[in-house]
Amino acid sequence: MINQYEVIETNEMIEKENLDVRTITLGISLLDCIDSDLHKLGERIRGKIFEAAKDLVHVGEEISREYGIPIVHKRIAVTPIAMVGGAACRTKEDFAYLAKVLDDVAHEVGVNFIGGYSALVTKGMTHADELLIRSIPLALSTTERVCSSVNLGSTRTGINMDAVKLMGEVIKETAEYTKEADSLGCAKLVVFCNAPDDNPFMAGAFHGVTEADKIINVGVSGPGVVKNALERVRGENFEVLCETIKKTAFKVTRVGQLVAQEASRMLNVPFGIVDLSLAPTPAIGDSVADILCEIGLEYAGAPGTTAALALLNDQVKKGGVMASSYVGGLSGAFIPVSEDQGMIDAVAAGALSLEKLEAMTCVCSVGLDMIAVPGDTKATTLSGIIADEMAIGMVNQKTTAVRIIPVVGKGVGEKVEFGGLLGYAPIMPVNPFSCDEFVNRGGRIPAPIHSFKN
Repeated sequence: MINQYEVIETNEMIEKENLDVRTITLGISLLDCIDSDLHKLGERIRGKIFEAAKDLVHVGEEISREYGIPIVHKRIAVTPIAMVGGAACRTKEDFAYLAKVLDDVAHEVGVNFIGGYSALVTKGMTHADELLIRSIPLALSTTERVCSSVNLGSTRTGINMDAVKLMGEVIKETAEYTKEADSLGCAKLVVFCNAPDDNPFMAGAFHGVTEADKIINVGVSGPGVVKNALERVRGENFEVLCETIKKTAFKVTRVGQLVAQEASRMLNVPFGIVDLSLAPTPAIGDSVADILCEIGLEYAGAPGTTAALALLNDQVKKGGVMASSYVGGLSGAFIPVSEDQGMIDAVAAGALSLEKLEAMTCVCSVGLDMIAVPGDTKATTLSGIIADEMAIGMVNQKTTAVRIIPVVGKGVGEKVEFGGLLGYAPIMPVNPFSCDEFVNRGGRIPAPIHSFKN
């Protein structure tokens, strides 16, 4: 039963504490669209996505009106295009044509983003995988709503270092292709270790091959709600702190569960998962870093930050799994720099470095996210940063990711403005020492011993 107090409490969360459903993401399988003729493939992709998603935006708006719950984005995720386009695409330009098809149909149905311009290369690359990866700079510079991801490693298979090296080069090239927009293309490109099949959040969303033909996944976010709850227990011990986070996460997840079930019913599409991720925005009061400060730190990055983040992440997951039988995706806490005003302030104060962020990724939901670095950062340095993050994911049996933006023409001390949910970011310094020989070895870093479980 829902009582009057709970209704009032939820309204308070929405109106004053930035609670929102960050996204309804419709996953669509394109495996039945595969054709060896490129233009037939494009038409099949356009037709299937349009038919499946034509009512998505309308349904999201109707749910938002009926329940008074803000639904910030409506998104689509499709089967990794490297798989779908392998039979038809012979050049980078062929794959970029499919990216344009995705972008056009995303505009047509009115969604904010479409993800799945992706390749899964944890152990090796097919010719199609490599072509798609090399096409990413062109694809992201000629589209508006397409997001791209590449899975480079896993706990089971190890790290594909050939792909890691290639992605350092591709990120540099994407930055150059989109330099007129402050290298914005890199903000729509993420690399993973242990990428989940059911992630509703961009830029990493794709529709996994283990999923149904169509599926509804919902991503909920509520950093402001958690911070406000913690303000009411200042000075209490860790037991009270943890209970407060857990109970708050439960309430936030229930909101997501309601929206997911309604969207599933109205679209006649199966409900997949609720992803409870504390995903911040540039709005004041909607910051994961502010939660860490409320726990007791002067700034995010101070001694104790990794422990505080581990505590937060764990309690969020515990609260979420009690609220829904189908919690999935990346559920936990995101620590993107550009999208979190508290993180930006911590960088400006000198409290937060790239190395400290890397340490924090050992215990958070994802990894190095929306990090702006000098435009002259070498491709091999980018690959080294990626390799470090992939190793954290591989050894710790968790999802990790890197979304790093070498902003062409800018250096340390400057800032870059992306706008909207992407916010703005200070350009962070990068360790200047070389890892060229390490990156250029080639081959694969083997899986850790604990991967061999049957």
